[in-house]
Order: sequence, then C-alpha cells, then structure tokens
Amino acid sequence: MQPTVQLSHILPTLSSMVDRINPLQLANPTPCEKFTVHDVLDHMIVLGGSFSYWFRGEEAPDLKPPPVYGVVPATQFRKTMDELLDAVSSPGAMERTISAPVGEMTGSTFARLVAFDGLIHGWDIASATGLYYEIPPAVIAAVDEFARGALTSEMRDGDTFKEATTAPEDTSQLERLVAFSGRSL
Repeated sequence: MQPTVQLSHILPTLSSMVDRINPLQLANPTPCEKFTVHDVLDHMIVLGGSFSYWFRGEEAPDLKPPPVYGVVPATQFRKTMDELLDAVSSPGAMERTISAPVGEMTGSTFARLVAFDGLIHGWDIASATGLYYEIPPAVIAAVDEFARGALTSEMRDGDTFKEATTAPEDTSQLERLVAFSGRSL
C-alpha cells in the first residue's frame, strides 16, 4: 500500500479526532512520555507543517505552535494535516530526497515514517482522551510491515523511540504496533 494511501486514511482521522477533544483534556498526560495532549498537538502541527515544505522540495521556515492555550487548536491542526496530505501527493514528492532528522531518504520512505509516527501519536491522543480512533486494518498492517523493517536499534535511543515492549496476547493490531514502537500499554 502506497504511503499516500496510508496518510489519506490516517491524517483525516486524526483531524476528526482532534475536533472532538475537550479543552479540559489538553493537559492530560499521554503514553508519549513528557507529552500532554497539548504537547502532542503542538508537535504534530510544527513537524507536519515542516514536512509539507520538505515534500515540496522547499526549506521549511522556523514554525512555531499556535500561541493559544486552553483552546484545542483543531482548525490549525486540520489545516496542517490537509496541507501535509496535499504536499505528500504533490508531483515528485515520493521521489524527492528528504533530509530528515533520522537521515536522508526518499520521499516515499519518509512518508511511510510520517504514517507510522502519525498512527502512533493518534493512539497517544486517543489513549489520553478516551476518544474513538479507528484506522482500517489494512493501513495498520502496511504501517506495521514498514516499521518492523525500518526501525533500527540506533533509532531506539530512548527519545525518538524506546525499546519495544510486550503487548498482551489479547491486544489489537494497533496496540501490538504501539508496543513495538516502545509505548507501554
């Protein structure tokens, strides 16, 4: 499954979930250590915005999170995710070489990493807020297959990713991937 197809499921689902966050949930801790719900949203807005420039072959400006606290930045989040999906689908995006924090790679490979990151952060938000989060099983399977081949021991530095944890046998396909990413269930 192409990463553009993966992201065409993940990004709109994330935006729809963010639309349902109660402002009182912004300070909730998430399974992504050191990040509250608000921090995850800021992280995704800043990085997603930067990624849009990279997929278009442009240098990203120094982006900042929305300056509003106590209000869910749903409009800004959706705008960023829509722009990211548009950028990933732009001409040449999948073939372009992208200098990512984890090294240089093709746009296609980087888009798969973005899908993995978005899928996991969606689970973080859903876990912290109790919101419903459903991604098609075929998308999860495609992200999982990529992640298991792409995540190197060097990437498991305790910050970017932790060592894989063990998921209980009765967990979902997404929870098994989350555990592989280093999250505790």
